[in-house]
Amino acid sequence: MLIIPAVDIKRGRCVRLLQGREDSETIFSDDPSAMAARWEAEGAELLHVVDLDGAFKKSPQNVEAIERILDKVHIPVQLGGGIRNMETVSMFLDLGVSRVILGTEAIRNPSLVEQVCQAFPGKILVGIDARNGMVAIEGWTHTTQQRAIEVAKGFEGHELAGIVFTDIHKDGMQTGPNIEETKRIAESVSTPIIASGGVADVNDIRALAALAPLGVVGIITGRALYEGTLNLGQALEVVRGEESGGQLFS
Repeated sequence: MLIIPAVDIKRGRCVRLLQGREDSETIFSDDPSAMAARWEAEGAELLHVVDLDGAFKKSPQNVEAIERILDKVHIPVQLGGGIRNMETVSMFLDLGVSRVILGTEAIRNPSLVEQVCQAFPGKILVGIDARNGMVAIEGWTHTTQQRAIEVAKGFEGHELAGIVFTDIHKDGMQTGPNIEETKRIAESVSTPIIASGGVADVNDIRALAALAPLGVVGIITGRALYEGTLNLGQALEVVRGEESGGQLFS
């Protein structure tokens, strides 16, 4: 299992939002690449980078900042936010991104997921973001009538690298992850699951690490690391003592 620090970019800066609300940002650094390098130095083996402006504006907005991260770190980077077509997926993979996350477009256009998985097997993640169990899209501004667990099942059979599952009510709140819903989704599919949202401290890491045998292969954490309620080294010690139920990077 991997602990995956989040580097969220808004107007070129490293920020965190509360429940994905655009007006609720906390700025942690003017240099996202420096934060990325910090997490690599502290032992991270994978980074989760999100172009928040891209998510809201439906196309990449922080390409230069992303390029600086790719130039500065040597560990794999998974990237989401505003990626809506094959051309953008291809562009980021060519730049050196290791995995590309499709969120809104995966929900609106599932056939695109099939196409990009065929073109780039093992390089695509689907982001499923849920509010009260229902999938939200467009930078989390619109809640659909689709249940997260059913959407996850719909991607079975594709050559996905994994599904990033985020509970929106938990995201950035440090109130603890949604263990039960994460467990239900992991039990319902064979695709590896990356859990996101709500991690506050090492006890939350232990709770999610217990789901490794079900196929939860990673934990994304942001605010807890930035505010110091979670120590990355301690979190890594916890998960390295657990057997992973799947593998994200071979």
